[in-house]
Amino acid sequence: MAAANAPITMKETLTLTSIGINPQFITFTNVTMESDKFICVRETAPQNSVVIVDMSMPNQPLRRPITADSALMNPISRILALKAQLPGTTQDHLQIFNIEAKAKLKSHQMPEQVIFWKWITPKMLGLVTQSSVYHWSIEGESEPAKMFDRAANLANNQIINYKCDPSEKWLVLIGIAPGSAERPQLVKGSMQLFSVDQQRSQALEAHAASFASIRVPGNDKDSILISFATKTSNAGQTTSKLHVIELGAQPGKPSFTKKQADLFFPPDFADDFPVAMQISHKYGLTYVITKLGLLFVYDLETATAVYRNRISPDPIFLTSEATSVGGFYAINRRGQVLLATVNESTIVPFVSGQLNNLELAVNLAKRGNLPGAENLVVQRFQELFAQTKYKEAAELAAESPQGILRTPDTVSKFQSVPVQAGQTPPLLQYFGTLLTKGKLNAFESLELSRLVVNQNKKNLLENWLAEDKLECSEELGDLVKTVDNDLALKIYIKARATPKVVAAFAERREFDKILIYSKQVGYTPDYLFLLQTILRADPQGAVNFALMMSQMEGGCPVDYNTITDLFLQRNLIREATAFLLDVLKPNLPEHGFLQTKVLEINLVTFPNVADAILANGMFSHYDRPRVAQLCEKAGLYIRALQHYSELPDIKRVIVNTHAIEPQALVEFFGTLSKEWAMECMKDLLLVNLRGNLQIIVQVAKEYCEHLGVEACIKLFEQFKSYEGLYFFLGSYLSSSEDPEIHFKYIEAAAKTGQIKEVERVTRESEFYDPEKTKNFLMEAKLPDARPLINVCDRFGFVPDLTHYLYSNNMLRYIEGYVQKVNPGNAPLVVGQLLDDECPEDFIKGLILSVRSLLPVEPLVEECEKRNRLRLLTQFLEHLVSEGSQDVHVHNALGKIIIDSNNNPEHFLTTNPYYDSRVVGKYCEKRDPTLAVVAYRRGQCDDELINVTNKNSLFKLQARYVVERMDGDLWAKVLDPENEFRRLLIDQVVSTALPESKSPEQVSAAVKAFMTADLPHELIELLEKIVLQNSAFSGNFNLQNLLILTAIKADPSRVMDYINRLDNFDGPAVGEVAVDAQLYEEAYAIFKKFNLNVQAVNVLLDNIRDINRAVEFAYRVEEDAVWSQVAKAQLREGLVSDAIESFIRADDATQFPEVIRAAEDADVYHDLVKYLLMVRQKSKEPKVDSELIYAYAKIERLGDIEEFILMPNVANLPSVGDRLYDEALYEAAKIIFAFISNWGKLACTLVKLKQFQGAVDAARKANSAKTWKEVCFACVDAEEFRLAQICGLNIIIQVDDLEEVSEYYQNRGCFNELISLMESGLGLERAHMGIFTELGVLYARYRHEKLMEHIKLFSTRLNIPKLIRACDEQQHWQELTYLYIQYDEFDNGATTVMNHSPEAWDHMQFKDIIVKVANVELYYKAVHFYLQEHPDLINDVLNVLALRLDHTRVVDIMRKAGHLRLVKPYMVAVQSNNVSAVNEALNEIYTEEEDYDRLRESIDLYDNFDLIGLAQKIEKHELLEMRRVAAYIYKKAGRWKQSIALSKKDNLYKDAMETASQSGGRELAEELLVYFIEQGKKECFASCLFVCYDLIRPDVALELAWVNNMIDFAFPYLLQFIREYSGKVDELIKDKIEAKKEEKAKENEEKDVIMQQNMYAQLLPLALPAPPMPGMGGGYAGQPPPPMGGMGMGMPPFGMPSMGSY
Repeated sequence: MAAANAPITMKETLTLTSIGINPQFITFTNVTMESDKFICVRETAPQNSVVIVDMSMPNQPLRRPITADSALMNPISRILALKAQLPGTTQDHLQIFNIEAKAKLKSHQMPEQVIFWKWITPKMLGLVTQSSVYHWSIEGESEPAKMFDRAANLANNQIINYKCDPSEKWLVLIGIAPGSAERPQLVKGSMQLFSVDQQRSQALEAHAASFASIRVPGNDKDSILISFATKTSNAGQTTSKLHVIELGAQPGKPSFTKKQADLFFPPDFADDFPVAMQISHKYGLTYVITKLGLLFVYDLETATAVYRNRISPDPIFLTSEATSVGGFYAINRRGQVLLATVNESTIVPFVSGQLNNLELAVNLAKRGNLPGAENLVVQRFQELFAQTKYKEAAELAAESPQGILRTPDTVSKFQSVPVQAGQTPPLLQYFGTLLTKGKLNAFESLELSRLVVNQNKKNLLENWLAEDKLECSEELGDLVKTVDNDLALKIYIKARATPKVVAAFAERREFDKILIYSKQVGYTPDYLFLLQTILRADPQGAVNFALMMSQMEGGCPVDYNTITDLFLQRNLIREATAFLLDVLKPNLPEHGFLQTKVLEINLVTFPNVADAILANGMFSHYDRPRVAQLCEKAGLYIRALQHYSELPDIKRVIVNTHAIEPQALVEFFGTLSKEWAMECMKDLLLVNLRGNLQIIVQVAKEYCEHLGVEACIKLFEQFKSYEGLYFFLGSYLSSSEDPEIHFKYIEAAAKTGQIKEVERVTRESEFYDPEKTKNFLMEAKLPDARPLINVCDRFGFVPDLTHYLYSNNMLRYIEGYVQKVNPGNAPLVVGQLLDDECPEDFIKGLILSVRSLLPVEPLVEECEKRNRLRLLTQFLEHLVSEGSQDVHVHNALGKIIIDSNNNPEHFLTTNPYYDSRVVGKYCEKRDPTLAVVAYRRGQCDDELINVTNKNSLFKLQARYVVERMDGDLWAKVLDPENEFRRLLIDQVVSTALPESKSPEQVSAAVKAFMTADLPHELIELLEKIVLQNSAFSGNFNLQNLLILTAIKADPSRVMDYINRLDNFDGPAVGEVAVDAQLYEEAYAIFKKFNLNVQAVNVLLDNIRDINRAVEFAYRVEEDAVWSQVAKAQLREGLVSDAIESFIRADDATQFPEVIRAAEDADVYHDLVKYLLMVRQKSKEPKVDSELIYAYAKIERLGDIEEFILMPNVANLPSVGDRLYDEALYEAAKIIFAFISNWGKLACTLVKLKQFQGAVDAARKANSAKTWKEVCFACVDAEEFRLAQICGLNIIIQVDDLEEVSEYYQNRGCFNELISLMESGLGLERAHMGIFTELGVLYARYRHEKLMEHIKLFSTRLNIPKLIRACDEQQHWQELTYLYIQYDEFDNGATTVMNHSPEAWDHMQFKDIIVKVANVELYYKAVHFYLQEHPDLINDVLNVLALRLDHTRVVDIMRKAGHLRLVKPYMVAVQSNNVSAVNEALNEIYTEEEDYDRLRESIDLYDNFDLIGLAQKIEKHELLEMRRVAAYIYKKAGRWKQSIALSKKDNLYKDAMETASQSGGRELAEELLVYFIEQGKKECFASCLFVCYDLIRPDVALELAWVNNMIDFAFPYLLQFIREYSGKVDELIKDKIEAKKEEKAKENEEKDVIMQQNMYAQLLPLALPAPPMPGMGGGYAGQPPPPMGGMGMGMPPFGMPSMGSY
């Protein structure tokens, strides 16, 4: 059967490999498809990721780096569920993510492993473990809930599916397991069906199952069905069945009868089995899909077989329902995503024709609304009608496929049936059935509604409309309008009867809804008429309506000016203003006229409104001079100022300050230029200086930066307005740093009497010139001196201030300044007063009045400079009596006491508050001893040293230094640069230290001598102290110091001191002696103190006499001593002696060094003795390991075997490696065999050339590294059989394959390598690398096998790698095949064209070229075929027609000179109407003189240069070609040229037709004249007929009469008279009918008016608008202006006269 006629169509919607999915991941465990929305693929290489394919845009997959064991996409939304096993456990961690929101929804850790899971609903996950089944909802915080335990029949089964019915009351779990022993390849299927309500399970044999619902006739509820497919083998008999049964039958209700059917498997598919089942709810079909790609289609209701076919050559492992199309998706191992759908146009004919099942065909047609059963349905309907089975006939008509019986004829049939008494009319039965089944069509709705309206049952209509049972139409609305206007409006809206809807809204006065509705449906009503209608009844409503029109998309349908005039004609100023203000908000330049208009009418009528409009600043394009004049007249002076642009106008208006708000005027000044602003300010001051001063000041404050501060100051100074200057500068002062500004402000304030402000500014300002200000204030002689005090105090003019105040007898201000303002400047005041010879009493009183606030130090300084210090005696004593501890007070008092010689020593020693440096300095010139006393008291070291050196007081200096015990002081006096050092040392040795009884002072002195590096002086001092029986003779520290100093300064005395002294630190001094290289002295010290180890160390390390050390060791016999000797011997290389000494010392601590030395000296026999001793003392792995190694070195292999069998702690692996590295292979073999290190053992055996044993050991090791080493060794030894055994275990590892291949190839073993790879193909773990590498080897060494290998294993090859190999080896045919397999069509096409002798095949190339992505390759292919295969070029061009730029192809062929070669191609693509193609074909047709094809081309395709072609062929020798040229001129609208060409060739018919089509009266009449001139009377008559509509009757009669051709014109005259008499009759008829309609309308209006309210009848029809003040009287006494066009009778520009409103 042809695929086009098959009832089921298959198409490939996607190939997973085409979107980058590696084929190795296209498996059941890696790919999931929960619905027709998404496919989810889990990848593990090159990195872990999850690929989500949205089936609505499959070529844009979403790849996310996610590590998981499984991933499921939600069936309807972008929600991803992930499952991953926790490392080291059997628990699974589940997570659910919202991909769009990038948020985690839920997570849970399952206590057991989930072996299968699936979305059973969009909100529920089904989880299957080894023992149970759980449901987990994604809503809320619920955890997985256990549903049931797995049945025993599913034990050891692979779970492949889990489903639930729509009610979630029935669950089914499906698994598969290997078949029976006699037929294991036939997989066994098991199913567990569970009832949630009954909590019971049933075990069945089934491979696939699915739920469905169906409504059984007579039952008002759906029945739940389960359909399942089985295939079992029993006693050699295979049975395949499809079962459909009902679940939970409803008691007392009709139930579904169980159905079953056979599944027929072809002989080739004997071991095939169902893997999936999908049910099409749209068509009621069951799809059974098998593993090997068979599809069985059955009718669900009857279990009747419909279709069977193989849909995939590759195994199918996954399916999913395609709900929207009633089919399913299937994914096979190749990665194809196949979509199976019902072929709606063929399935019913197939069932009725091929299957001969008419009943099933009718049911399918009705169920799926499918074509193909029309004749059967009509025939059945007629039979039922003839049998008076009207109810059954009605049901059949209602369910008829594609509504073939839902026609007016059917309604007429039911209407024609006579109604029996007491029975429901058949027509009503029919309509009732239709309402039950669904929605009525337009005709049915109209007929049913007519019945209901006649019976006055409007409520039924409302219910049916609410339930959407009726199809609305304009006729239905007209019918319902007779009973209910609202319901009719709803019907009109649904029926999109736009004019009727607009009319209904207008009747209801819901004008705003008209705009909304019109916009929704795209209707354009008469807006002007609507606006006028609303305006008469509701002016405000008219405003709203007009605003709504203005906001319509595409702009307002009525001109704004027209709308405004409508309002103004009715004197609706406010409404017009409101409308214009709203629509003019965008402030566009084209609205300038309307902006002026709205301002004019309001300035004349409502100035306050105009003022508000101008204040908002919403307009900027109106006539500003005109508005300015109106504002001035209306008293809006500030607005006038804002709009005037000339200075005289501004000056004229601005003086009206009484009527202008000051703030607004100030703001206006901000808009003026500097010059104009200054002019206006001068005018205001000239007119009214006092009244306008505040305004001018305010303007100057606001715009001083613009106007210039200096200009403002000059303005005020010009009018001598210091008050204005004061106010202006007061505001500017805080932001100015100009000293002149600050001075002028002070000056203005002083002249206006603002003394407080002068005082404030002088106190706070930082910017005025102090000198200038001081001089001004002194000259001004203000009664208040505080401003001057501020200036002088702040800027250091205190002496000048004091002199000014004292000279002007302002002593009160002097006292106030000192006491209150700045007591700190009192010394300066006192000094100036002393200079001015002020009386001392005033000065003393002034000082005492300040007391403690007075700074003493500067006061003393001032008095001391003037030699008046005694003046302060009373003041200072008073401060001391008050308890003052101020150092300056006591310093001054001390100076007075010293000068008066009043017992100064007592003051210097007892007063604790004076400054020793200050007082001592004061005493130095008067009495140096007093200075020493003062310095000693304050520990002023530098000053005391200087004064004692200067005055030779060294004894005092020595005593002070010893008592001070300060290291820095000692360092200073003992500095070699000190010329007085020797004098000081003599006094210290002779006087200061002998007098001292303090050990600390002695210690400090000794330390100072040591620090100063004076060893000889120190020795002299210490001998005197230690050896001369002083109080410090037995001092431990001094003895140590004496010896240490001697070691450093005089080594010859050391041995004497060692013998004479006993109380010193022997160990420490000995070490010092060693450091000083006094080794014999150190040896003597250590011996004296019995420090034998240190003594022997001196002999060994310093004296370097091992013999003396050995003798000393024999003498003392200490282990520690022997140990030191052994170490020294070891260092000297005396290994055997050292080992003996270590044994005597019983010292095992140095075994690492001993081992290393013994190995270097190769004394392994002695080392064995030592290690045996060490093993007795400690269990060290290194010792045992070295012992084994030593045994191996002396070839005691038997001892090694005995030792490793004994308990030991040796690191055997390390020892074995060491033995192996040092080529001790026999010993290493013993070790590796003992520890079962087969890998090392194999390597060792390789070294020993024992290859068979090495292979056996490698097999036990099973390590890639070991296999490689053994394999490579076997290859080198040419043991290829053993090498192949090893190689097969290596090449299954992808990473090692290439290394093995290179090793073989580098040694030229090509055949052996190919044999190895060919053997590897049959391995269970054979991978892509083996197949690829073998392909590469074939490409290099056996080309004849390459193509066969590629075709056999194309899906298991690493194609890119093999492509490179083929490219290198130049195997072009194979390279092309690989490019095609890898979808590299661009490279494939390029290869074919570049190497065509080997690679070109026409059919193959056509398949490739249509799939390339690089467009340039299309044109390269054109060139290629043009050069090599021109006979096939049209075939290629036709294949590429949809992808080529036809213009470019034509250019290529034209340049090559072979344009005719591609004529078939150009004919095929001419339908695209491309200019270049059209011109090329027309050129060919012209050359071939094929005028028929040329004319056809011109008619159908007009995209070319018409005139150029016409000019080219208008002189052609062939008449028909010239006729085509005339035709082209006609087509191009060049009528005269066409007619001229036709006349030239005597083609009069063409000329007449051209003139008629041109529509030009002149052309037609000229043609008439031409025929008359040529004497063509018949042509004259024909032209009158052809050009009848164009020729004027008078012209025709005149020409005929003048040229005696009346007879030829007579037919024309008859036709003309008949036509015009008919038109007159029609006009008369239309006029009569119009009068009748007008009269009827008047009668109808009169009836409406009569029914209106009596009060409304008393109102006049219209009232004149009341006249506005100052305006004309409206339309009183004159008719309104005509409403002509859009201008409404208004002048085109400018405003109409005011009287017209």
